[in-house]
Amino acid sequence: MNSNPTHQDTPADPATGWWTRATIYQVYPRSFADSDGDGVGDLPGITARLDHLVELGVDALWLSPFYPSPQADAGYDVADYRDVDPLFGTLADADRLITEAHSRGLRVIVDLVPNHTSSAHQWFAAALAAAPGSPERDRYVFRDGSGPDGAQPPNDWTSVFGGPAWTRVTETDGHPGQWYLHLFDSGQPDLNWDNPQVREEFLEVLRFWLDRGVDGYRVDVAHGLIKQTDLADWQEPQEILSGPEIDKPRPPMWDQEGVHEIYRDWRRVLDGYPGERILVAEAWVEPAERLARYVRPDEMHQAFNFEYLLAAWTAPAQYAVITRSLEATDAVGAPTTWVLSNHDVVRHASRLGLPIGGKRPNGIGIGDPQPDAALGLRRARAATLLMLALPGSAYLYQGEELGLPEHTTMPDESRQDPTWARSGHTERGRDGCRVPIPWEADAPSYGFGPTDASWLPQPSLWAEYALDRQRDTPGSTYELYRTALRLRREHRLGEGPLEWLASGDEVLSFRNGALTVLTNFGDAAVPVPTGAELVHASAPLDADGAVPTDVTVWIRSA
Repeated sequence: MNSNPTHQDTPADPATGWWTRATIYQVYPRSFADSDGDGVGDLPGITARLDHLVELGVDALWLSPFYPSPQADAGYDVADYRDVDPLFGTLADADRLITEAHSRGLRVIVDLVPNHTSSAHQWFAAALAAAPGSPERDRYVFRDGSGPDGAQPPNDWTSVFGGPAWTRVTETDGHPGQWYLHLFDSGQPDLNWDNPQVREEFLEVLRFWLDRGVDGYRVDVAHGLIKQTDLADWQEPQEILSGPEIDKPRPPMWDQEGVHEIYRDWRRVLDGYPGERILVAEAWVEPAERLARYVRPDEMHQAFNFEYLLAAWTAPAQYAVITRSLEATDAVGAPTTWVLSNHDVVRHASRLGLPIGGKRPNGIGIGDPQPDAALGLRRARAATLLMLALPGSAYLYQGEELGLPEHTTMPDESRQDPTWARSGHTERGRDGCRVPIPWEADAPSYGFGPTDASWLPQPSLWAEYALDRQRDTPGSTYELYRTALRLRREHRLGEGPLEWLASGDEVLSFRNGALTVLTNFGDAAVPVPTGAELVHASAPLDADGAVPTDVTVWIRSA
């Protein structure tokens, strides 16, 4: 391992925009702060808590969807891209949130969901009312069924949430008719991005929110907009991640070449606005070389690094993914992004408490193997300090600064993720990472709102993680994050360069600017260099000053 200890993070044409080194905080609106006591977070609640983000030390916030929606998939089924769902507030509330964030020096990124609309969108209603072959239906992916009477789906594709990816409609004359594609829930019909009207509509949506002052877009399912023209069957298991070989055949529904033309068009729109607006790809694409295609100079600015999020907690695995990520993005002159948690995966404070090398669960519930909470938090803190020392941009998910674990004992009857139902109750899904976060230990709903109402049940142990219990408490996870973000900015760690230092297979060590970073993955404590000054640590050192297992330190050489 570490056979190339002199790798430098210095792209040939380095970008210098704010996003290249920023720390961006994901706000999941329904679970951040509830202003009116209905049990669902909202935009006024977020505005009231913006000072928390300033105190924490982040540069921007990214808002998950707040648009009008039937909420079949927690707002990722959008019925109107130019408004705010009354559940979350009003357009005026959105404008105030953007203004208040900007006044605090925070940038605002919003979600854009272009792969599919809600089945409640006016376009889909028009498609159902129109005949097969009509312009209205051409905005979506409608096909005749297979078999002699068209009673079978057009192909064998399956939904990411489980079950078939096709639903048959009843035509206006009452007879069974065509089928429509939905790679996710049946309430999320896929758009046909070969249709010029679809492309023009989203250019206008981009302009609508840019005109209101947003600083960019996180693009949902960015790798899925274009489908293989023949909609060919796909005999292999359907997975969003599609393997490490760059030349491996691509699934016909993911990572098709045509998506890049779309993002070049979008980039031209954003470049026409002042203030360095950005596009961020949610693209579950491997390997890193293919993901880097989304961040070429005339396309998106960033792409989430899910390969890093999924990497095993071992020194060789971490070294490999970091090196590969930096080399791939260096090749196209883009920054690398780093992320450990989000609203779609088990929180890393729990995920890292599971056995290394085991299958990554899609949710954890009663009766499932439970994580080791203490081990998970210890590793999560170490992983966070490792991540925040890397050059590039870092993404945080709300509550991780409190060390929040997954809600692993949520009653199944409380679950709302469509994955739970569509998988036949075999995949518990994402509700466990979406539970409203705790602000005050002794307040109703732990300070989430003015009442005890909470759209998902909060576990009783939330009190010990509440912000008011951790603020100004030495050694707390909140203070660990706060200090790390201050030091990251002071030492310009997001800018690099990164230089690997020789180490064995149980230690990862590199230099970034004036700081040396060391993570101990082994069983035995590791000494720090003689005379080195400890700058930050994810946990206390041993009595003799050695770095214990599952601990990351930032040190400055004498």
